[in-house]
Amino acid sequence: MSKWGAVIILGLAQFVMVLDSTVMNVSISTVVKDLDTSVAAMQGAITFYTLTMAAMMLLGAKLGDIWGRRRAFVIGAIVYALGSLITGLAPNVVMLFLGWSVVEGLGAVLVIPAIAALVANNYQGRDRVTAYAIIGAISGGAVAAGPLIGGFVTTYFSWRYVFFGEVIIMLVVLLLCRRVTDSSVPQKIRVDVLSVLLSAAGLVAVVFGMLQSKTWGWILPNHPPEIGGNPIEPLGLSLVPYFILGGAVLLWLFVVRQRYLVRMNRPPLVHVSMFSIAQLRAGLSVLAAQYAITAAIFFMIPVYLQMTLGLDALSTGLKIFPLSISLIVFSIVGTRLTAVWSPRRIVRLGQLILIGASIFLLASVSLDLKSVPFAVGMFFAGAALGLLASQLGNVNMSAVTEEQTSEVGGLQGVFQNLGSSLGTALIGSVLIGSLASGFLGAVSSSDLPSSVKSQVSDSTQSGVEIVPVTSVTAIAEKAGVTDAQATQVESLYGASQVSALRLSFFVLTVIAIVSLLFSKNIPTQLVGGAGSSGRSKRRRPQTATPAAGAGR
Repeated sequence: MSKWGAVIILGLAQFVMVLDSTVMNVSISTVVKDLDTSVAAMQGAITFYTLTMAAMMLLGAKLGDIWGRRRAFVIGAIVYALGSLITGLAPNVVMLFLGWSVVEGLGAVLVIPAIAALVANNYQGRDRVTAYAIIGAISGGAVAAGPLIGGFVTTYFSWRYVFFGEVIIMLVVLLLCRRVTDSSVPQKIRVDVLSVLLSAAGLVAVVFGMLQSKTWGWILPNHPPEIGGNPIEPLGLSLVPYFILGGAVLLWLFVVRQRYLVRMNRPPLVHVSMFSIAQLRAGLSVLAAQYAITAAIFFMIPVYLQMTLGLDALSTGLKIFPLSISLIVFSIVGTRLTAVWSPRRIVRLGQLILIGASIFLLASVSLDLKSVPFAVGMFFAGAALGLLASQLGNVNMSAVTEEQTSEVGGLQGVFQNLGSSLGTALIGSVLIGSLASGFLGAVSSSDLPSSVKSQVSDSTQSGVEIVPVTSVTAIAEKAGVTDAQATQVESLYGASQVSALRLSFFVLTVIAIVSLLFSKNIPTQLVGGAGSSGRSKRRRPQTATPAAGAGR
């Protein structure tokens, strides 16, 4: 096999890991119908798939150090394949959640850090830069291909075949993985269980709080949970800020615990001192923002196309096609640009393009799709994400020594999946929450009879579900309203969906603007340029170069 055989094998595994974050989004309406569930439940499943990875990724990286990276990769691939099989056979949303959000996520926490470390182990110098760029391009390609694959398979076969296909790919990876070199020596270290619990509980609390904000309310209680008929609203507030603040405290305690372990000469779950490296801090922050925006786009767009416009899975995938193509193309372009432009210049260009794309998408949302602004927005969103994907892996890995690559691989997985979780949870909650308040407000201020207003209010006490606009008339007619009143309710619901989507895209634009602040410390040196130097034993912001690689 050629020298790029190892990165191709690792890239296949990376493709499957990333594919799962977008492939099911275009199938939301079909899965909701097949499993008799709701869009909110699917939002939860999508969010917890990435949250499981974020919460357990540091443990996965540490287990890779203990077992050896290739062994951890193999074990993770087996667990992931098992999760895919469970998901493909799932008879209900509970089994889907177990197989996809839990078992697959646990497999991925072993595979993803191992991929980053094994790339570093198999390539040196300029080849290593290229290998990380290839992994980034494959990740981008998986994000892009997900909607097309999901749309085609769901429309002509079944969404279940997506997961059966993943089982086959992971079996191929397992058969070929002996071709991947692993010279790392398994370490005899003890995993600090308290650190694992603090990090996992903190991340889950923060994301779960955001996820539930659509139901419970952000600050003031909206539809709080009840025990024995008594609403749970401590001090008259929603539980959401308690979850978010509690999670933040747990994460602070996690940091305190890591510093304590270092002082006691015990191995921490992660060396938090690495966050003092400006380049790594910038790279991880931009990575998190990139994946938050990506996850938000891939949740909102299918909901808009399927629930508002009534498109099927394949048509949804085709509408996303401009993003798919440009993401792949500009991942390659970004890799080529490293010869003449610095990483910061490429990243900043990607961020500015992403802001413009968000504005185009915001302008395109209506009850009758404005195709040209939408296609332009999707194309430039893909271009921006492709440019970012081509740079960030090497920016992060070149910030540390080779011995720390597994740990940074774990951190990349944490920030990548935490970003995805927060993106889906935040944007989904904004979308569903604003739909509920907007629809109820529109009905209340309309000229519908008070009896109809009362019916709508009573039927939405626990919030408003996202359903296809075209189905609202039938739902309203079953409630006993006249045909004219049902048509008016449908019109109000459709307008409320569009307003909620516009607000969600506005929030997305704000996130894209804020992410510009994170890229301040991305390297300004050309890869391999005169301004860069080796980092073989130093822990400071550097860019990987052929000279640096040759010295390892």
